[in-house]
Amino acid sequence: MKTSLTVTRIAHACQLIEIGDLRIVTDPWFSESATYHQGEPLAYDVASLGRVDALVISHEHYDHCNLDALVAGGFDLATPVFGPGTVTALAASKGFTRLHTIEAWESATLGELTVTATPGQHGVHEVTFVIKAHGRAVFFGGDSLRVPELDEIPARLGPLDLAILPVNGLCIRPAGLAQVVMDAEQAAALTAALNPAVALPHHYAFHSGQLGDRIITRGDQDPRHYTDALARLAPHVTTRIVLPGTPVTVP
Repeated sequence: MKTSLTVTRIAHACQLIEIGDLRIVTDPWFSESATYHQGEPLAYDVASLGRVDALVISHEHYDHCNLDALVAGGFDLATPVFGPGTVTALAASKGFTRLHTIEAWESATLGELTVTATPGQHGVHEVTFVIKAHGRAVFFGGDSLRVPELDEIPARLGPLDLAILPVNGLCIRPAGLAQVVMDAEQAAALTAALNPAVALPHHYAFHSGQLGDRIITRGDQDPRHYTDALARLAPHVTTRIVLPGTPVTVP
């Protein structure tokens, strides 16, 4: 009998992944600023998260590594943190004490949980992850660009039950519309290569505010572009678009 696997999007790329009795939070983001808005309601605040067994963080950008909000909310600073060196150094400076630094294709294990960093590319140093426990495997794509090396994951790390991918193709206007996040078509192509049982889009509701959207960022806020592309490129992969707070159970 398979161990249960459920994922609940808190907002943006912040996900609560539950594998059996393990509770893993990815890329925490619990506050907003003038140019960083979730664009959707938070499913939980820090106080209502409950027990968290691990934090898995792809890079140090505010909307993915909101450690100040965790500290201010009384989060347990002994919670293990998995991430690249840029993230664990920042976590150490905030008082987190159990740090697991992993770079691409490196793994760290905590009891039944194994987190493997996989390649990523963004405006700053980033890794993506394969999270494994109790015979279940989840790919977490943070907000990376489409990196060809990610196609190696099934051969290197085995089949995936679930893939969670960014889809908004975020571009930076002052940098000549340089793309820093994979878009819906690229995410669907990566999903086809990863061949998970279930794939979910995230990182699409984000916006930079009325002014910021005009002068700082441009992104696609419609996740249906991903599900439509996936229906063409990998129709056998199950996908859903759900509101924050809606649990998705993976068979």
